[in-house]
Amino acid sequence: MTRTTRSAWYRKLYFWVLIGIVAGVAVGAAWPKTGENLQPLGTTFISMITMVVTPIIFVTIVGGIAGVDDLRKVGRIGVKSLVYFEGMTTIALILGLVAMNVFHPGSSIHANPATLKLTGNAAQYAAQGKAQGFWSILTEIVPTSALGAFSTSNDLQVVFFSVLFGIAIKLVGAPATGIAHGINRLGLVFFAILRVIMYAAPVGAFGAMAFTVGKYGLHTLTSLGSLIGLMYGTSAVFVLVGLGAVCALFRLNILAVLRYIKDELLIVLGTSSSETVLPQLMRKIERAGVPEDVVGLTVPTGYSFNLDGTCIYLTLAALFVAQATGVHLSLAQQLGILAILLLTSKGAAGVTGSGFIVLAATLASVGTIPVAGIMLIFGIDRFMSTCRALTNACGNAVGSFVVAAWEGVLDRRAAERVLGGRAAIVPTPDRSLEPAEV
Repeated sequence: MTRTTRSAWYRKLYFWVLIGIVAGVAVGAAWPKTGENLQPLGTTFISMITMVVTPIIFVTIVGGIAGVDDLRKVGRIGVKSLVYFEGMTTIALILGLVAMNVFHPGSSIHANPATLKLTGNAAQYAAQGKAQGFWSILTEIVPTSALGAFSTSNDLQVVFFSVLFGIAIKLVGAPATGIAHGINRLGLVFFAILRVIMYAAPVGAFGAMAFTVGKYGLHTLTSLGSLIGLMYGTSAVFVLVGLGAVCALFRLNILAVLRYIKDELLIVLGTSSSETVLPQLMRKIERAGVPEDVVGLTVPTGYSFNLDGTCIYLTLAALFVAQATGVHLSLAQQLGILAILLLTSKGAAGVTGSGFIVLAATLASVGTIPVAGIMLIFGIDRFMSTCRALTNACGNAVGSFVVAAWEGVLDRRAAERVLGGRAAIVPTPDRSLEPAEV
C-alpha cells in the first residue's frame, strides 16, 4: 500500500543532518578544543549503527535467498554483481591513474624520504598494512566461528556466512520454513531499532564534524588543497560521467538516484563513513523497485568489493607519494601498481582509516615507493575519507539498480515513480524504513 505524503521541510531528516554538519564546522573552527572534545558524539552514533549493521545484513541476505524459488537465480545475481563490481572498480583505478598523470599535484612537494618518519596512528596503520598480503581477502572471508563474524563486525565474513545459511535453508526445504519466517520477523525488529537510532543522526554528524575541524583545522584543507581538490573532482567525474553512463545504459538517471539518496549522502558527509547508511540504504533501494534478494546480495557485498571511492583514492595517494618523494614510475610500473590495487582494494571496509591501511599495504608490496611517505597525506586523510565514503555509497546504490535491471527484475514502474519524486511511499506495518521526518 502506498500514499503520497507532504511534510514540512523542517521535519525532514536531511535538513537536521545538514544543520548538524554546519554547526559542527562552526564549533570546530571557532573553538577547536571544544570541537575535539565532541568526538564521542560522532563515534557513539557510528557505534550504534555498527551495532545493528551485521544482524541486518544477515537477516536481509538470508531472507532474500530463502524467498527465491530457484537457487540458480542467486548464482546469476552473484556472478553479475561481481562482474559489475570488478568493472567499475577497474574504471575507478584507471581514472585516478589518468588524473595523477595529467595534473601531477605531488611534483612540487620535493620531500626527502630519509627525513620521513612514521609516528602515531600512521605507524599503526602502516604496520597493519604491511601485515596484509595479496591473499588476505581470501583468507579473511571465512570466519573462525559463526559468531566470530558478528562479534568482530566483519561485514565480508557475515556476508559469506549469511549466503551459506540462506542456501542451506533452501536445501533443507519445508522443515526450515519456520526458520525463514522467524528470520524475516527478526529483521522487522532490527529495522525498528535502526529507525530509533537514525533520530540521533544530526547529533552524530554534529559531533563528527566538530571533531574533524577542531582537530585538524580548516588550514589543513589548504596545505594540500591540490590533492584534495583532485580527489573530489575525480570522484565527481566518476559518479556523474562513469556511473551516469552505466545508468543511462540501463535507462536510469544518475541525478535522480543521487537526489533519492540525498539523506544518506548527508549522513555520510557528516560521519565520514559509508557504514553508517548501509542498512537504511538497503531498504531505500528496495523501496524503489529493486527486489530484496538483489539488494541483500549487492549492497553488503559491494561494501567490500565495490569501493569505487577507495580505488580512486588509492591510485591518487600512491602516485602522489611517488611524485612528492621524487620516485619516477614508468607506465609499466604504474600498471603494476594498478594490478596490485585490483587485489588489495577489495579488502577495504567502508569505514574511516581502512583506505589508509590498504594504501600502506600497497606501497609495501610495490617496494619502490617509501611507505613512510604516507605521512605526507596523513593530516588530510580524514577529509579524503569523506570523499571516499560518499563515492562508495553512490557506487553501491547504483550497483543494485544496475544488477536488478541486468537481471530483468527491476520494477520499472516503482523506480520511475520513486526516483522521479512523484510519490513518497509510506511503509506498510510489516516494513520499517529510516525515519522520513523528525
